[in-house]
Amino acid sequence: MSTSAKVTKNALGRTGLSVSNICFGTSSLGNMPDTYGYAVDEERARETIRAIFDGPVNFLDTSRNYGLGRSEQRIGDVVRERGGLPAGFVISTKLDRDMESNGFDAARARRSLEESLEALGLDRLQLLHLHDPEHVTDLSEVTRPGGAIDELFKMKEEGLAEAVGLAAGRVDIMMPILKDWDFDALITHNRFTLTNRSAEEMINLAREKGTAVMNAAPYCGGVLAKGTASYRRYVYQEATDEMLSPVRRIEEVCAKYDLPPGAVALQFSMRDSRVASTVCGVSKAERIQQTIDWATGDIPDAAWNELMALPFTSEDPEATRDYKPG
Repeated sequence: MSTSAKVTKNALGRTGLSVSNICFGTSSLGNMPDTYGYAVDEERARETIRAIFDGPVNFLDTSRNYGLGRSEQRIGDVVRERGGLPAGFVISTKLDRDMESNGFDAARARRSLEESLEALGLDRLQLLHLHDPEHVTDLSEVTRPGGAIDELFKMKEEGLAEAVGLAAGRVDIMMPILKDWDFDALITHNRFTLTNRSAEEMINLAREKGTAVMNAAPYCGGVLAKGTASYRRYVYQEATDEMLSPVRRIEEVCAKYDLPPGAVALQFSMRDSRVASTVCGVSKAERIQQTIDWATGDIPDAAWNELMALPFTSEDPEATRDYKPG
């Protein structure tokens, strides 16, 4: 037998938002060559955003610091060009630390929100996350009473955000925060993929708490979409042969069944009932239809059996990453 995922819209946990089970990530549209190894100019980014708005997916994810603000600005340019967001479309964005000092207190969180609203051309946000607390100089600025997280929930109370979430990398940082606050949504990235399951416990905790899970970066930073032959990067790092060997094992199974590795990587996330929406990056307009094709293509059960039997790691995939915002 063969199985395939479907592109559907459903409730995002308890948020009241109706979103597609695919969400397009737009970090690369902010032009981040240090992260992805290639550049994306303004017109290519805008063409891609127009294609997203015109397609069947109604969910887009960005952040204040993607491309040092360029991702939000380019999205906002198209929003303004169209006279507002398309009806029923949902934007998810994130509060970010000061990128020079790595400070992230309540005042910085408020400035981040104001910068996002201005860049996006909106007066309120549907989904707003606190982003990357593991990179701050002093985590207590984020977590203490009156800190950045309290400010995030205050923004929700004020009606500036319809729902609020937590979006970060390191599970050891996220778990205590997730336990202590009742977020509406959670974004994990690179940590629930065909090669890595380090977010498993956190996803289960979110499910228990009624927090919607958005699983980002199913392609391990792009390599499962582009292929190891042409893209020697793994989770935003230049990759050694050892780092790429798990991906090559997946490619071998896919070659046996004539399947695009990107399709199995995407559907691995989409077929998990705990995942409300899978966030996958796109950097050019033609990737929109390709993503839909990957999401809905048939994958034989025999292929799944082989893929799920492959070894995976539960180690932090970004432990050696040199984080750069560009």
